Amino acid sequence: MNNKVDVDQINYLLYQVSQPSRYVGNEWNAIIKEHQQVSLKLALAFPDLYEVGMSNLGLQILYHIVNQKKDFVAERVFAPGTDLEELLRREKISLFSLETFTPLQEFDLVGFSLQYELNYTNLLNMLNLSGIPLRSSQRVEGPLIMGGGGCAFNPEPLAPFLDILVLGDGEEIILDIMKRMQKAKERGASRKEILIELAGLEGIYVPSLYEPKYESRLFTGIEPLDPQAKLPVNKVTVDDLNEVPYPSAPIVPYKQVVHDRGVLEISRGCAKGCRFCQAGVTYRPRRHRTVENLKQLAVSLIQNTGYDELSLASLSSSDYPSIGQLVRELSAEIPGWVNLSLPSLRLDSFSVQLAAEVQKKHKTSLTFAPEAGTERLRKVINKKISEDEFLEALDHAFAAGWRMIKLYYMVGLPTETDEDIEAIGDMVRKVIDLYRRGGYREKLKLSVSASTFSPKAHTPFQWEPQISRQEMRRRQKLLAKALQKMKQVDFKWHDPFTSCLEAAFSRGDRLLADVLETAWQKGCRFDNWTEYLAMEKWEEAFAEHGFSVEEYACHRFDHGDPLPWEHLSCGLSKEFFIKEHQKPQGAL
Repeated sequence: MNNKVDVDQINYLLYQVSQPSRYVGNEWNAIIKEHQQVSLKLALAFPDLYEVGMSNLGLQILYHIVNQKKDFVAERVFAPGTDLEELLRREKISLFSLETFTPLQEFDLVGFSLQYELNYTNLLNMLNLSGIPLRSSQRVEGPLIMGGGGCAFNPEPLAPFLDILVLGDGEEIILDIMKRMQKAKERGASRKEILIELAGLEGIYVPSLYEPKYESRLFTGIEPLDPQAKLPVNKVTVDDLNEVPYPSAPIVPYKQVVHDRGVLEISRGCAKGCRFCQAGVTYRPRRHRTVENLKQLAVSLIQNTGYDELSLASLSSSDYPSIGQLVRELSAEIPGWVNLSLPSLRLDSFSVQLAAEVQKKHKTSLTFAPEAGTERLRKVINKKISEDEFLEALDHAFAAGWRMIKLYYMVGLPTETDEDIEAIGDMVRKVIDLYRRGGYREKLKLSVSASTFSPKAHTPFQWEPQISRQEMRRRQKLLAKALQKMKQVDFKWHDPFTSCLEAAFSRGDRLLADVLETAWQKGCRFDNWTEYLAMEKWEEAFAEHGFSVEEYACHRFDHGDPLPWEHLSCGLSKEFFIKEHQKPQGAL
């Protein structure tokens, strides 16, 4: 790989790709610093395309925090499209940052955002395109490779490829990491010495300092190899969101991205306790920004970006304690041409009334997630909503003018029966009948999506197996049949192999690292994109190492089994999860 920055050469390459705006950088509010004037360089890496990564709030937050410091710089890099990858390999040019076209291997720290298991092959590909050895054990120089985000709470399939992982809120610890690295760099510390020192920080997991144990390839536990290797590794948490920096001048992309709007994080965490939801656990405890703080941020954000939409983001926006006051005061504070949006709502009438207040001018779609078709199954997953409350909320929505409704369900939930699936059809039919009784003239558009339950680490359902691919197809067909005569319904479902692969890596151990590397070597990339997913290559990779994807995805753990991720603490005990798992045991 060529380590020199040749702007003309890179520009020549960008003339040959389909979407050069993914790579040119220099967007509004982007920050560019002279590298000679900083002591430590961080590359914020997102293992998916630009339009996905630029919609990630965590990346914008860390970019803002690091670049506030005179001695540090943060730049961005995203997974290149297949056309640019081909050109980089042909011309032997390293993957580069957007801000200064600097090759990744010239940074001190490369931090990957781990949001989705099906991005793991992209991470390996980005390392390889940068001339960085894939495995931590193979690196004697170059940047430290760091991971953080939701998947960091079970990173074991990725562990051999990462030097350090951050558990919890990155803004609480990123500067501590960089300051320690800065001091270590000044005194000429070795790579291993730096890793051992970083392991002493709360929230830092250094996989090379731990050795997993197996008997007949069955995970039996993990042992620390150094006194600094803590057991367990506890997550780090921001106590007060109002006290940490927030990007009031985020980067504005040149091209349309997935979430093309300003984002105002109003709270973090969730009080609902759905038994399948990992985010509801790992983002605990629940914390809120004050109304006054949010108003100041909102005004600055609009002034610095020109966005005409401002999203009030959290895991459940309508559960913000002063949501009514916040909406009223924000509406009075921001310009009239700016629309507010609430992306995550409770399934109740209050939320509909709130959404109606927010979307006075232009009503787009309204999204609800009942998750299951029967009240029995909703009790099993701890989704506290009755069918009467659901229909009442939709009645209010129709009366308020909504004509596009999105409903999200899951198939394959623990204890699910065919009756539960058919009940989804009954539930949707009642929505249509409710709309007809209202006598509305406009056509109702109903989008019904059915994902497949994927068991996640650090949830009460972490012991549960996923249903087989064959069973997924059967249940999807059953649901499709229940909906087929409803012309208003656009039914979407998840690819069974994609769901199976996600489940395998979400609860996998380090033995999957070899499978992952083999799949990447076979050409697997962008596994979350239907047009790129190569099922046969993945199945070959599993088979070459003596596994099948179902062996991991469909495995049922017992409560007494060692779990590959339990040396990493989300703040809740195993006893808590066992108790929550046993609560609906009568139905399990």
